[in-house]
Amino acid sequence: MAEPRDTVVLAYSGGLDTSCILVWLKEQGYTVIAFLANIGQTEDFDAAQKKALALGAKKVYIQDVCREFVEDFIWPAVHANALYEDRYMLGSALARPCIARHLVLIAQEEGARYIAHGATGKGNDQVRFELGCYALCPSIKVIAPWRMPEFYQRFPGRRELMEYAQKHGIPVPVTPKAPWSMDENLMHISYEAGILENPKNRAPLDLYTKTCNPTTSPDVPDELEIEFEKGVPVKVTNTRNGVTHRSALELFVYLNDIASKHGVGRVDIVENRFVGMKSRGIYETPAGTILYHAHLDIEAFTMDREVRKIKQGLSLKFSELVYNGFWYSPECEFLKHCIARSQQAVAGTVHVSVFKGQVYILGRESPHSLYNEELVRLKEYHRLQSKVSTKQDE
Repeated sequence: MAEPRDTVVLAYSGGLDTSCILVWLKEQGYTVIAFLANIGQTEDFDAAQKKALALGAKKVYIQDVCREFVEDFIWPAVHANALYEDRYMLGSALARPCIARHLVLIAQEEGARYIAHGATGKGNDQVRFELGCYALCPSIKVIAPWRMPEFYQRFPGRRELMEYAQKHGIPVPVTPKAPWSMDENLMHISYEAGILENPKNRAPLDLYTKTCNPTTSPDVPDELEIEFEKGVPVKVTNTRNGVTHRSALELFVYLNDIASKHGVGRVDIVENRFVGMKSRGIYETPAGTILYHAHLDIEAFTMDREVRKIKQGLSLKFSELVYNGFWYSPECEFLKHCIARSQQAVAGTVHVSVFKGQVYILGRESPHSLYNEELVRLKEYHRLQSKVSTKQDE
């Protein structure tokens, strides 16, 4: 064991990698405080806490940040109709700054000078965690073991990691590891790497865990009325059974359930990562997909055409910044304020049908509608009248 060095707050998942990193950090002389964010993932949090303590963590923080995640991170993305490269709804990219915020708060509370994470050196999450932490606390120092030669040379493959785990009493998964990596939160789940690295390989049917197969989904759609105020969903009503939800978290969870039942929210894409490489990713974003279509519709109904053109450009830039980890940057803060300002009159109700993997818009109404039915009817009437008069004059 090395000489005592300092306290580090570790972004802990409970999995093999971060469990090994916890023990390795202790070997380097650090006092480790583990932080596990409940951000909507499937996890046995009590077991994870006991595991971290058994491995030598001085303290374990487990915090439920689901409501904060929806209100402070997902809602701005809904405002923006945020899509990265036209298809990815930014589920992981939105979660990382939420987690980073709490890593910094815990580090400040505990007087820790260091924060550590288990992201690899070829992905986006290393950038998202580190930029978030540095923006919120410029004096913090980040330890990224998978980028440190003394760590990755010691563990060049999974076999060495498993051997290290067995040597140090770290529980090793007894079930076979899925041949791809997964990241889950309340908004989405992602699948990448492993057999998915060949972009021509079709995703196995048993890969998807958050949505059912659209071909076997119910033969009767769910019809929803989604009410917006200032661009934010404030009420969802299922018109088939009268079920209503109003709070942000309950509303979002309910939409997840409905979309999941009907197989809504699957995408399979090749995207450009921040670090310069292309990556194949498969995503399930159930509630986010419903809200994307509903918000897009009410926005087009209520927003001035020229304002919306400008807002679309801002949204594109916003999506790129969020994907690349710049949530707390001054330019992203500016964009969030501008986009929120554009949403002041985005209010009303959208009626949607959720069915067989699709979201269909059935109708909409708004007190701020810029659609003038009388004007449209009169213009068409006079256009036809002018054609009749022209023919009569010939």
